[in-house]
Amino acid sequence: MIWIAQTEKDTATDTLEKRLWSAANQLWAGAGLKQSDYSEPILGLIFLRFAEVRFMGRRAELEKTSASSRRGSKVDDPASYIEQNVLYLPAGARFAELLQLPEGTDIGKAVNEAMKAIERDNPHMAGVLPKGFQVFDSLLLSNLLKTLSTIPADLEGDAFGKIYEYFLGTFAMSEGQKGGEFFTPTSIVRFLVEVLEPFHGRILDPACGSGGMFVQSARFVKEHKRNPGAELSIHGQERVDGNVRLARMNLAVHGLEGDIKHGNTYYEDLHSTVGKFDFVCANPPFNVSQVDKERLSAEVGTGRRYPFGLPRTDNANYLWIQDFYSALNDQGRAGFVMANSASDARASEQDIRQKLIEDRAVDVMVAVGPNMFYTVALPCTLWFFNRSKAREGSADTPVRSENKGGAAAKNQEAGKSAHVPLNRADTVLFIDARHIYRQIDRAHRDWTDAQISFMANIVRLYRGESPDFTLGGDEAQAKLEELFHSSHLAPRDEPQTDLSRSERATVRYRDIPGLCRAATLTEIEAQGWSLNPGRYVGVAPGEAVSDEDFKTQLGTWNEELETLNAQARDLEQTIASNVAEILTA
Repeated sequence: MIWIAQTEKDTATDTLEKRLWSAANQLWAGAGLKQSDYSEPILGLIFLRFAEVRFMGRRAELEKTSASSRRGSKVDDPASYIEQNVLYLPAGARFAELLQLPEGTDIGKAVNEAMKAIERDNPHMAGVLPKGFQVFDSLLLSNLLKTLSTIPADLEGDAFGKIYEYFLGTFAMSEGQKGGEFFTPTSIVRFLVEVLEPFHGRILDPACGSGGMFVQSARFVKEHKRNPGAELSIHGQERVDGNVRLARMNLAVHGLEGDIKHGNTYYEDLHSTVGKFDFVCANPPFNVSQVDKERLSAEVGTGRRYPFGLPRTDNANYLWIQDFYSALNDQGRAGFVMANSASDARASEQDIRQKLIEDRAVDVMVAVGPNMFYTVALPCTLWFFNRSKAREGSADTPVRSENKGGAAAKNQEAGKSAHVPLNRADTVLFIDARHIYRQIDRAHRDWTDAQISFMANIVRLYRGESPDFTLGGDEAQAKLEELFHSSHLAPRDEPQTDLSRSERATVRYRDIPGLCRAATLTEIEAQGWSLNPGRYVGVAPGEAVSDEDFKTQLGTWNEELETLNAQARDLEQTIASNVAEILTA
């Protein structure tokens, strides 16, 4: 299926985010600093501006309460702020005060002291805020503060969070591969979250970067009229210390708290993850080599992190995949980004994949086209696990309880009752989304809200859930009804005229060549336990394989060839070592 959304004319070259970036970038250009030295302090100042807006809002509430209370004022009590997920800003550490510092003041020192004071009065932020501001001269810092002061204090909704994310993403594009380690494009994350539906529970990202998976999960909960702070328990782990600080600032910018730990997930399971989580959402590094598997040997076996064994190849993809699987409880769902080569990997990796499929854990596989990431042009695959799929699969299984509220309930009231079309325990849903995108610029693509909603609702139909158009709205609903209207399931000779309103609104899952197919385990076994959507979905009638399809396939083959070459080199070394031992015996 081809759906290329119209590129929105950016008459918004003067939108708030871009104006702020342009102004900050001009200042950076004259600073003589590397971008990596500049990004964290800038994000720290945006954070401080946002923190002051939330602080002043809470302060106004406390002043109003104190005026009618006999218990005394809590206006200067840090606990009265922290209990509402608002940072307490002591005198001297407020953005407006820094902005008004007189000429000749060492502003770098003043900002550093402000950050230390905030950490002192908000212990959960200890060691998080940047303090390297003295590398900037005072004039530059003064101009940066003035630039960021133009952010209106009365922005509605999550506008401050979006500004923070915009700077995170733009820094990621500027910093290349290093930046890509801490930021996953928002449209990819939103799709993962829409499929996972994290309404309530414990959520884990063991490669959390800047914490985008948590932010989007909270946004999903908020859009469904619930309180993310009350519904989600956030747990993350990140190898790079600077990214841990970015993640914790990102959570604070969005009024969230989480347990974000610094450690190498390969060797340190700091959250004791096995069987503990309702949701896992992640974008791990691909094709990592030289992981010391001897250090992981105690983690192999039933009820441990690697229940299906360690892959023999020098590639960590199937370590990550098992990490995500084993962290889920018996109701848990996982959604993660993975290299295309993992879907078809052979030898020991195929054995592990077969066990995952036979366990009925693999729920949905989505092929994603190239240029969706800032730093990697190659396509990728999105994997989704559901540890309860075997029990949810029978036709008399009720709809997942979390999805009965909010928009889903309204859809059911309108006549869109849930429908389970097949026994999902013995099938895997494959979606080919390589030709669904919006072209942002020559080198980058994303998905619109309507495209994200459309694809997520294909999954909901497959699961027997009611569609949810909280994201995507009328455009997503129209596209879904166009392709999945129940009239498509009727015999060809049965007339489909004069449909009632409720009949027009009825949508049910069906296989659509070139878009989606629910393949049985027997079919998957016949394909060598491949989880490559292209093997099952096929090509829509009238469509031909394009040059881009060929380039995508060639990139996948090349990635697989590199993996096979690495395996060959390992075998060559093993054989040479064995021969040497025999000859010297």
